[in-house]
Amino acid sequence: MEQWKRNLWILFICQFIVLGSMTMILPFLPLYLQELGVTDPNKVSLWSGLIFGANFFTAFIFSPFWGRLADKHGRKLMILRSGFGMSIVIILTGFATGPFGLLIVRLLNGIVSGFIPASIGLVATNTPKERVGYALGTLQSGAVAGSIIGPLFGGLMAESFGFRFIFNITGVCILVAAIVVLIFVKEIEKPTGNQVKSNAIKDFKRITAQKPMLALFFTAFLIQLAMLGVNPIIPLFVQELSSGQNVAFLAGAATSVMGISNMIASPQIGKLADKKSPHRILFITLTAAACISIPHAFVNELWQLFLFRFLLGLCVGGLLPTVNALIKRLSPEGMESRTYGFSNSFIYLGNMLGPILGGWLAASIGLRGVFIFSAIFFMVNALLVNFYIAPILDGKRFARLFDFAKSS
Repeated sequence: MEQWKRNLWILFICQFIVLGSMTMILPFLPLYLQELGVTDPNKVSLWSGLIFGANFFTAFIFSPFWGRLADKHGRKLMILRSGFGMSIVIILTGFATGPFGLLIVRLLNGIVSGFIPASIGLVATNTPKERVGYALGTLQSGAVAGSIIGPLFGGLMAESFGFRFIFNITGVCILVAAIVVLIFVKEIEKPTGNQVKSNAIKDFKRITAQKPMLALFFTAFLIQLAMLGVNPIIPLFVQELSSGQNVAFLAGAATSVMGISNMIASPQIGKLADKKSPHRILFITLTAAACISIPHAFVNELWQLFLFRFLLGLCVGGLLPTVNALIKRLSPEGMESRTYGFSNSFIYLGNMLGPILGGWLAASIGLRGVFIFSAIFFMVNALLVNFYIAPILDGKRFARLFDFAKSS
């Protein structure tokens, strides 16, 4: 087997382990908050948004820094840094005694996080250009496969052993994944380490000079804003639909059913992106995601929620892999990891603001209204892709007129 394929499948397995471990507890953080003494429904919604978003706030700040180190010292090193660091912090999360303690360890986790983005960077830079879409889609499916198994096992273990036990299991599993990468992954295209003296601002200006790079960063931000805004309310919505019975298991199942369709769709959309215009594929899937998000707000039975989560997973499965493939295509040579670092910062910003906004909306207008706002974000994103990103990539006059109007 060629080395790039070997790296791909090893990281596929490791992402499966990491996401499977992380999602054993992440979908149940609102329920964990209740265990820590937060009982008021509105406070649970607000704290859930803060707890989900805290991790991504520090990740947003540190991601460009880690990307710069990756371009200088290698992407594999960044995977190992994140894997060993997260394994320690996740175990510490199980010792939280209140919402403030949980908030602090989530902030620490964001500082050391980056296993998945670093894996994406290594695969993108070590895979033949004509296979990048397929490789990133396959890598995404490994992460999603883990997110399918994780909530189901997490729900069962939460019912049997409690939430704190799951944090220990999660930390050990991430440690195992880091050791596997250390032993078996080989970085083919290593950075030379000879970088021109620069700083984050200069790097950002040089990278975003490649149009429509900045718009692609914003597209990634909106994708995560739409998806992560809903995540904190899913357990609470399941609790409402199920009359409070077996909530942990059913919340895990609601997450997993979307993961199943996501895993099915990711490699196939990746292949289409390699063969067709990836920005057109992106527009179609974003539009479909917007349309399918709306019925979520009107379901009255659990099976209806599960059905629409499955359909949504088919649409969103290839969104980020397609964006990442486009980013790889436009990245300045020798700055791939820094480009992904800035891209990841936009993703983390969406991951941070999404749960906070979702928690605030849930407390203000109710759980169902959050799904409508998610649909709006998907549709705005689709319009951005269709009327700005696609014309630039296709070299049409409309894009140049848009740029002229903006500069005026």
